[in-house]
Amino acid sequence: MDGKTMVSNFKNWVVVGDVNNNKKYAYRILEKFKEKNYNVAGVNPKGGNEVYLRLKDVPFKIECIDLCINPKVGLEIIKEAKELGIKNILIQPGAESDEIISYCKENDLEAIENCALVQLNRI
Repeated sequence: MDGKTMVSNFKNWVVVGDVNNNKKYAYRILEKFKEKNYNVAGVNPKGGNEVYLRLKDVPFKIECIDLCINPKVGLEIIKEAKELGIKNILIQPGAESDEIISYCKENDLEAIENCALVQLNRI
C-alpha cells in the first residue's frame, strides 16, 4: 500500500500531534481531513481543546493514524495502536524513526512514510 491508497481507502482517522496550534502541520492535516469529510479526531498526550489524550479515548473505531509528533512520543502512540488493533499508520516527515519503523515491521503494522496533506490535496 502507498500513502495515496491509505488516505483514499480509509475514512476513520486520528491525527496525533499539536492539533490545536494552527501554525503546526498536525493542525493543518486535521483541518484538511475535516474539509474532505473524513471521520477524524485529534490526539495529543498533552491534551487540549477538543483533543483526546490517548487513542483509547477516541469514541469511534480508528482505521488509520496520521503520526505527526516527536518520534519518542510517537513510538508510545504506535504501541498503544497495536494494543487497540489499529494496523495502519501514516508517518509524516520528521515523525519517523528507526525504532518506529522496526516496531511496525515486527508487529505487522502497515507503516507508510508520506505526507497526508499532499495525498488529501490529490483526492
